[in-house]
Amino acid sequence: VLGAFVVAFCFKEYLYDFLKKPLQPYLPAGAKLIYTAPAELFFTYMKVSLLAGIIVASPVIFYQLWKFVAPGLYEKERKLVWPFVFTSSGLFIAGAIFCYLVVFPSMFDFFMGLSTAEIVPMLKVNEYLSFSSTMLLVFGLVFETPLILFFLAKLGVVNSAMLRKHRRYAILGIFIIAAVVSPTPDAITQTLMAIPMMVLYEFSILLIARVEKNKAKRLAEEAAEDSAEDAAS
Repeated sequence: VLGAFVVAFCFKEYLYDFLKKPLQPYLPAGAKLIYTAPAELFFTYMKVSLLAGIIVASPVIFYQLWKFVAPGLYEKERKLVWPFVFTSSGLFIAGAIFCYLVVFPSMFDFFMGLSTAEIVPMLKVNEYLSFSSTMLLVFGLVFETPLILFFLAKLGVVNSAMLRKHRRYAILGIFIIAAVVSPTPDAITQTLMAIPMMVLYEFSILLIARVEKNKAKRLAEEAAEDSAEDAAS
């Protein structure tokens, strides 16, 4: 993270311009982001560089997380390290991209549309960074749902039938989570956060069901082979 942060800091202005790009079309004509403290812009650049460092270093972070839990796994499960690293990193980055391309434009269109001729937005750079970075990180973590449920299924904690049976409670829980983790109290942001969580939940059910089907098929084949060997002997 530190190494990626140092590199990102060299491109701090570009990174911040990239981060505020979804907001730009919805600002009133001539409106600009401001800062009101001498060191505010500098520390904002530090924070946006750290955010970029976390995203770039996410494969290493997930690898270290895997190495932390690996001692408690079977040898066969430890071999899943690279699929875990690539999948978790890909899902995290996909969540951040979804937030940047889909959620940000919808939110800013709504929020900036509330301004009037007498009431205009004057956004501070640090407050915008805090808001946008929180949203990116939250959506990145939300997109880890299939991976979390997959490993819970591998550990025997859940299965596809259980997830289908408790779907209605899961949907209620998803909207509660969206309301809690959303940085804004509006229903639009919470709904935009809840919808992908529900889609990922359904995808997780299909993924786990596919794994269960393959496992049952493999066990049936092994049982048939054992029966054939017993009959031959």
